[in-house]
This record gives sequence, C-alpha cells and structure tokens, in this order.
Amino acid sequence: MSSPVRYAYYSIAASVLTLGLKFGAWTLTGSVGLLSDATESLVNLAAGMLALWALLVAVQPADDGHAYGHGKAEYFSSGAEGVLIIVAAGGIVWAAVGRFLDPQPLDRLGLGLVMALAASAVNWFTARGMLRAARRYDSITLEADARHLMTDVWTSAGLVAGLAVLLVAPPSWAVLDPIIAVVMAANIVVTGVGLVRRSLGGLMDKALPEDEMRAIHEAIRAVAGQGALYHGLRTRKSGPRRFVDFHLLVPGATSVARAHTLCDAVELSIVSRLPGTLVTIHVEPEEEPASFDGHAVGGACAGGGDCGSCPGAAD
Repeated sequence: MSSPVRYAYYSIAASVLTLGLKFGAWTLTGSVGLLSDATESLVNLAAGMLALWALLVAVQPADDGHAYGHGKAEYFSSGAEGVLIIVAAGGIVWAAVGRFLDPQPLDRLGLGLVMALAASAVNWFTARGMLRAARRYDSITLEADARHLMTDVWTSAGLVAGLAVLLVAPPSWAVLDPIIAVVMAANIVVTGVGLVRRSLGGLMDKALPEDEMRAIHEAIRAVAGQGALYHGLRTRKSGPRRFVDFHLLVPGATSVARAHTLCDAVELSIVSRLPGTLVTIHVEPEEEPASFDGHAVGGACAGGGDCGSCPGAAD
C-alpha cells in the first residue's frame, strides 16, 4: 500500500471512533452544541473516504489517456470536502435556531464533555500525523483532511470550554448552547471556503506560489547567467507534481548539443530546488525578433514580471 494512502485509512478509522464518541455525548446531554460537533465528525468521515478515493487515483502512473498523470484528483477531493464542511455548518445553524427559540436544559453534561474531549484527543493525534505526511508527500488531500481534523479539535475545545460554564451556571444560561453552536458554524465555514478556493486554484492551473517562482528564476540564472534571456515561463501544479515550461534564448550559433547540455543543467538546477518538477524548455535564437514572443505565449519572463513587458510585446 502506498504510504499516502495509508494515512487516509488512519483518518477514516479516527472519524469512525470520534463519530461514536460525539454522537454518544449528544445523546447523553441533548446539547445542540455537541450535536454540531458530532455533525462535523460525520463530515470528517465522508471527507476521509473522499480523500482515500483521491489518493488511490492520484498515485496511478501516467497513461495514454492521462499523459500528465492523475494528480488533479486530489483537488476534487479537497474541493468536495470544503463543500461538505459548508453544508455541515448550515445544518448546525439550523439546529441552533430551533434551540434559540426553545432553550432546553442539558442532562449529564459532565460525562458528555469528557466523551467530547476524548474524541478531540483522537483527532489531534491523527491530524498531527497526517500533517507531517502531507509535507512529506506534498499532498493537498492529506493536508486538507488533516486541517479539517485540526479545526475539529479547536472547535471542540472551544465548545467544551463554553459548555463547561453551564455546569455551574443557572438554567437561564441555557441559551449559551446555541450561541456556541453558531460561533462554531462560522469557524467551520471559513475552513470550508478556504479549501474550495485552493482546490479551484489547482483545477484552474494557477501558477506556483511567489516563493517557488523566485526559486525557478534563481535556478535558471544560476546556470544560464544573470543576464539570461527567457520568457513564456508558465507553471502549474497537479497533486504533488509541478510543471514548468519556458522559452530560453541562446546565441543562434549555439550547436544543438551545447543547447541540449545547457537545458539539462537548467532542468537539474530547478529540480534541485523544487523536487519532483517536470521541466520543458523551448530553445530559440536570441538574434531573431520573432523569438521574443512571450506576449503571445503568456507566463513570466526574465524580468520576473509578465511577458507583456518583454521586447517585441508591442509588435
């Protein structure tokens, strides 16, 4: 079994365990706040199963029908998880409104809070392990699932702290329960929207982050020289794999062999800074005006900006 896939199974196991604990806590107490916490665990389980599917697809090698691999399956998983989180938040608010209108006393709250804390401990240990794995395998699916679990930990901690007040507060404070549920729902929505935005960025071939773009520029200049001419620098990411392509301008008298050697060195320089990157370089003669076609290709250029400012952009 591939290691990233193994962590998805851990997430599913943790979600099943916490689901039982949290719904048990809600059944004991009747707290709508604990119900909201249990609902998020149900979403965690669905998200874990989506993550498992995405990772099983993403690890498949490239084939005739998917020459760039299957890495983008991870974005479908993280995006779907974001949507599920937002839907769960809506359900929490719906339950909280009913409790606002008809506040109810809570039963066996102490035992219920202990069960909720136990579930949070399970999620915390699982999320920590998954975050380490997400960095190791550069997986947005594992990161999304781990951050969702970690959000669950902190919202549960806030929930327990708030409901603990009701252990000593008068019955009139029962309205605190739905208030806490609404606050938790708002926090969950922020997490869900963030995951959806990142997933859409990946599906739309968003360029690599600024720090990685700087690393690519530095890698090119480290081999081709500080005055290297290049444009049409386009980047994207598909799962853990990065793709970089650009046009490199060299003297027209450069032999094919020398140009090839230069390109190999540039590729190695980029990969040394960004492991797992697939680099494609198109060589053009720097004396030819037609070579300065970055404005038509798009992407970034040697100046670090977009190719619209390159020589020939107005031609």
